[in-house]
Amino acid sequence: MTEQTKVTDTPATPVKVMPDAQTVTAVTHWTDRLFSFRVTRPRSLRFRSGEFVMIGLPDDSGKPILRAYSIASPAWDEELEFYSIKVPDGPLTSRLQHIRPGDQIILRPKPVGTLVLDALLPGQRLWFLATGTGIAPFASLMRDPETYERYDEVVMMHTCRTVAELDYGRTLVAALADDPLIGELAAQKLRYYPTTTREEFARMGRITDTLTSGKVFADLGIPPMDAARDRAMVCGSLAFNLDVKAVLEGFGLREGANSDPREYVVEKAFVGDGI
Repeated sequence: MTEQTKVTDTPATPVKVMPDAQTVTAVTHWTDRLFSFRVTRPRSLRFRSGEFVMIGLPDDSGKPILRAYSIASPAWDEELEFYSIKVPDGPLTSRLQHIRPGDQIILRPKPVGTLVLDALLPGQRLWFLATGTGIAPFASLMRDPETYERYDEVVMMHTCRTVAELDYGRTLVAALADDPLIGELAAQKLRYYPTTTREEFARMGRITDTLTSGKVFADLGIPPMDAARDRAMVCGSLAFNLDVKAVLEGFGLREGANSDPREYVVEKAFVGDGI
């Protein structure tokens, strides 16, 4: 069950003019630990789907508390979407989780990141590998037509502890069918593979385990990863990133970057549990 709030005529809190300020337009609370929100987009902001920016709020003294957040909306969207965890004692999310439409946040319009299509060599199948809120950059890329223009097949693997924590991704993927821009392409090319690790679900298991055991390949009816054909993007905790890197390199894939495209890339500026 999600709770969504929309723009109202009166802001939830008095609006203070802040440098690089953007206005919150919608907030959705997916679970007691997860929420997403949309804000206005600076006219000057240009970014590649999959990149991140620094966003935040001022502390009690007025000093900005900023963290890296992947932009979950595609590059063509008129607004910006973000997906976040809630940390009760987190310097930022303890405040950010209470935002409402009409409030302002700080957004530094300087996008960067490695989870971009240009950081990969051309291939046939693209894998998005994410845990938790690590799905955010892929929420952007799954809604970008260029993703489907470059690849014959796109596999979105997303693992969370519970079924409810999958709701953001499941809702997004379901909505792609009605997307006038990429609905037909996504229907033909996108394969969605959600799993849980704690709560009983149709599919269970960590991404590393389902890859190394071959279960995901069997379930989807596709051949195992091959460096000549497959490309991958990884976004999760540091431990997850390291584990998945080892698996991908076991399949022969090499890590790339914007300046050195190869077979897979990893986002190192993931928003962790201490935000």
